Amino acid sequence: MRTAIYPGSFDPVTCGHLDIIKRAAKLFDNLIVLVSVNPLKSTCFSPEERMDFICRVTKGIPNIQVDCDDGLLIDYFNKRNADVIVKGLRAMSDFEYEFQMALVNKDLCYKAETVFLCADVVGTFLSSSMVKQIALFGGDISSYVPHEIETDIIKGVKRLNKGNI
Repeated sequence: MRTAIYPGSFDPVTCGHLDIIKRAAKLFDNLIVLVSVNPLKSTCFSPEERMDFICRVTKGIPNIQVDCDDGLLIDYFNKRNADVIVKGLRAMSDFEYEFQMALVNKDLCYKAETVFLCADVVGTFLSSSMVKQIALFGGDISSYVPHEIETDIIKGVKRLNKGNI
């Protein structure tokens, strides 16, 4: 049984993320979608909300687990006895950063292999930050986020920004 971990902030999960999740779930026996908590990064949604969003949009995929961790990815990788780290790539700039991370993870744990999956056409230009900005100004995010969570994202972005404009 091969276990892969797909880590990210998923603030919020987008259709681009969901595409990578679905494709990775076909490649591995078990896929752990890991909400990574980075204290240096401010987020709109709590880790629990982000996990809930992912659970809701992946409920029909049987080999997925959703988890959360606030430590080093490689420590979580070892704790779960995983085989692979999955990373989605949108552009060349993503590759440079993710390549560096893959090398560091490999240095920290010799068995940590990283598999890169290229984003689909929509996911190539899409980021969670862009989705939040569009939602904040009342734009249509329906083609960028799974419909199951669209209303929650709009409410969350407005809740966070209430009184700040």
